Amino acid sequence: MSSIEEKILYKDLSFKITRFLFKVHNDLGRFRNEKQYSDFFEKLLENSNLKYEREYRFEDKQYGKEKVRCICDFIIDDKIILEFKTNEFISKQDYYQTQRYLTTLNLRLGILVNFRQIRLVPKRVINSNYQKYV
Repeated sequence: MSSIEEKILYKDLSFKITRFLFKVHNDLGRFRNEKQYSDFFEKLLENSNLKYEREYRFEDKQYGKEKVRCICDFIIDDKIILEFKTNEFISKQDYYQTQRYLTTLNLRLGILVNFRQIRLVPKRVINSNYQKYV
């Protein structure tokens, strides 16, 4: 096993999620809405018995003076945030949103995926501010 493979966060879990994302994209195509992709993905999760929470709601109290209400699309196994997009391209704001969610929830890994693309390219987002509690 290469040193890169050893450093992949939640390797087996993230590969399983990625397989599901490709199945969703292959089966539904690239012109559906976010809810349709989420519904199909959720069925795959249910059949796999993976622990997940859909549309997880929380408040972001660390940025700015006011509380901001946030909703991330999925949290898988209390480890990975999953954000679905249906835009022509992923923007810096999409990346920053995922980064904000990771920091606020103190999770290590997010996967940002844009189903509108011809070829699906899930982006792994790492939380460099992750605090491991002992």
